[in-house]
Amino acid sequence: MARRPAPVRVLLPEAMKAQVTRRLFLGGALGAGASFALAACAPGTTGGGGGGNGLNVYTWGEYDDPAVLKSFTSEFGPSITLDSYGSNQEMIAKISAAAGTSGYDITVPTHQYIAQMAELDLLEELDHSLLPNMKNIQASFLDQDFDPGNVFSVPKAWGSTGFAYDTTVIQRDLESWADFWDAAQKEASGSFSLAEDPNEIAYAFYLANGIDMNTEDEADIEAFRQFVTTAIAPHIQAFESYPSDAVAAGSRTLVHGWNGDLRQGIINNEDQERYRWVTPTEGLPTFIDNWCIVKGSKNVESAHEFINYVLDPEISLRELEYIGYNTAVEGIEEMAADTVRADIIFFNEEETASQQFSLLTTAEEAHVAVYDELRAAAGQ
Repeated sequence: MARRPAPVRVLLPEAMKAQVTRRLFLGGALGAGASFALAACAPGTTGGGGGGNGLNVYTWGEYDDPAVLKSFTSEFGPSITLDSYGSNQEMIAKISAAAGTSGYDITVPTHQYIAQMAELDLLEELDHSLLPNMKNIQASFLDQDFDPGNVFSVPKAWGSTGFAYDTTVIQRDLESWADFWDAAQKEASGSFSLAEDPNEIAYAFYLANGIDMNTEDEADIEAFRQFVTTAIAPHIQAFESYPSDAVAAGSRTLVHGWNGDLRQGIINNEDQERYRWVTPTEGLPTFIDNWCIVKGSKNVESAHEFINYVLDPEISLRELEYIGYNTAVEGIEEMAADTVRADIIFFNEEETASQQFSLLTTAEEAHVAVYDELRAAAGQ
């Protein structure tokens, strides 16, 4: 299937149009990712793809319902082994270093990294004839500017970044990114975490200060560096991609993260009213994670079979209820109306209007450098 130029399709609100049409930057990010350690496996996973008849999926932690994986194996045969990563940079560095021999069959990059991965020849082109359930995906999520014609990717889930806080400790209302940074230095000092993602931390600073979150201005980046490495570093308890366990255990006062992960923690806390999820008023960084087949996969047909399986509406609903993210399947919001804390999964009109599409820009490498400096300053 040949790549083709396509008209911009509006993913979410009108406010995102200008950002979606901006040229995607393809250079620099892989080099930036080199400062991350190559992927460490989550407990219970393998050290890398192993080939064979099973499917090896390299994905974000706690991002698939184990019951769905088991049902796929029961129905179609291939077993599934999961390996996890904490950032897109980590994932790209590992797959690139393997040069087609990683042993992975499927990975789940965020939207802004797909063009780069395709340019680096890290992804197989999809055979749409093996994906009939793509008809179930909402049309507005297909044929996006980052992958015209869905040559390499199929939407898995989408969501936004915000924060949650322990209302038994912070007894004022937090509504904004400015409130988040203020509480981090006050009530939550020593008991707050940041997402293990250089860009997301930068976005939270830029939005709090009225700066375009996709800025490439060196002065903006320097202001971000100064603030987090001096004002914020002394107060950080942890950096984490999967904060749900900490929220469930009540071991953080303030937590920066993605809506689905924080929802998991909130509903698994014995007091589901203890933590409050916040969609900050200045704006919500928004992402789409996507199913992709890794270049060199030994199980391409089975990989298509699995992706097609999870696009079935009933299976998609089971995935949504487990991971807490909108799966972009047509009618999923109505199907999930009775899902626990659906208000954290879906966004109202005001929240949707504030969502901003994250892009891969020339600031990527600088954000990674700031992140490394921040971790050192925080003693992490």
